[in-house]
Amino acid sequence: MTGERKLSAVSCWAALACLVVPMFASYFFDDMFSSLSQLFRNPELLELGWNSADYGFYAGGYSFLCVWGGLIVCGMLLDKWGVRVTGSIFVGLMTGGAAIVTVAITSGLAPHTSLMIAYVGCMLFGLGSEIAGVAVTRSIAKWFKGRNMAFAMGLQLAIARLGTALALLLSPLLVAAKAPGEVYTLAETARPAFAGLVLLLAGTVLWAVFVAMDARFDAMTGSTDRKARSEEDEFKFSDIFKVLANRQFIMSALLCVFFYCSIISFKKFATSILIPRFDLPAETASLMVSLIPFSTVIFAPLFGSMVDKVGRGTRWMIAGSVLVLIAHLLIAFAPAGIMAFGYAGIAILGIGYSLVPAALWPSVSKIVPEKNLGTAYSLIYWIQNMGMLIVPIIVGFIFKNGTAGDAGSGRVAALHSEYVFLTLCVLAIIVSVLLARSSDRHPELGLDKPSGEAS
Repeated sequence: MTGERKLSAVSCWAALACLVVPMFASYFFDDMFSSLSQLFRNPELLELGWNSADYGFYAGGYSFLCVWGGLIVCGMLLDKWGVRVTGSIFVGLMTGGAAIVTVAITSGLAPHTSLMIAYVGCMLFGLGSEIAGVAVTRSIAKWFKGRNMAFAMGLQLAIARLGTALALLLSPLLVAAKAPGEVYTLAETARPAFAGLVLLLAGTVLWAVFVAMDARFDAMTGSTDRKARSEEDEFKFSDIFKVLANRQFIMSALLCVFFYCSIISFKKFATSILIPRFDLPAETASLMVSLIPFSTVIFAPLFGSMVDKVGRGTRWMIAGSVLVLIAHLLIAFAPAGIMAFGYAGIAILGIGYSLVPAALWPSVSKIVPEKNLGTAYSLIYWIQNMGMLIVPIIVGFIFKNGTAGDAGSGRVAALHSEYVFLTLCVLAIIVSVLLARSSDRHPELGLDKPSGEAS
């Protein structure tokens, strides 16, 4: 019996190892240009020919299909076809979309043409990545039921975010800085994409290994990867309106979109902001931005445990939103050229980025009935992706129209883009305060109770 238990534990961790690599690769590919965004300020020096507005348009493509119903359909497909079939389709879509992006940026076609092809690839990659993430989460819940499930999920998220950190650090090394006036070739610009595509191919292979393991798991246990539902629990479109009629859910969704856009969209242009604000070399700016995912790896599990034991979830949401506002105020208005202020701003941003999700995501399960929880998470991701679609486009146009390539105009564009993120932070604080007041009026929801006490 001891040997069987040991073998079972080894199998679970082997399954997790197969599941984390596709998400690690997804995070890497999504952020491969985040620490190179300053290159698009000078499209005449890129054989690719994209400017900052083009880059913002491309980055927003990740959310396009998600916004137009992809995430809502996701839960229905997972329940109907099961994790193995649905996950395989969308892991393949994620890798295929990345391949299209890589081909587009190495094609030598006219900038507008290559941009449109890359945008299509980014749309497919984004939809595949989001749905693959849901499949991975459900698979971990299945394999680790009754054995360290929360730790396994936290570990998966931490490793995935290390993919972002690797992209931020590695991309500037792959696309080495050139002397003023030298042109970056297509091959040089595409090196991060090739690296990300290799990681995604490896992740696809390991997903196939997991599918075989999962099929064997079901054969041994007599279970299925399709979720059984009673007739009353079957998905109905009326469930969407029931969730949207929930005021606490709407506030949670708005906090999600305002808060995440103030950080994730910021990361897409972080080097373009930090370099002129603090007179940094590109390598230092990339290292500085990498502190964001590294800090979440450290603090997210700690804050999650704190929220579980102490409660006061809505107050931690306010605190995290205020921290991110302070971070953006430092980045926007601290004395120019002093590197320490940049590091301080990014460090505070990383702490806030860890604190709000630790309180926000568990609260959704307290607000929405369990039978509607899949619909609720799909809707909240859908609303979040609306912001992720729009904000990069706005910031891209700010850099295109406000930057002529010199340091002065670069600082002006950086400041104007920070106004966007500061506005989002203020909105996040307002919504989190309203949610806290609603929690005080409705203590029966248990939003501010420790997990063990919440009903």
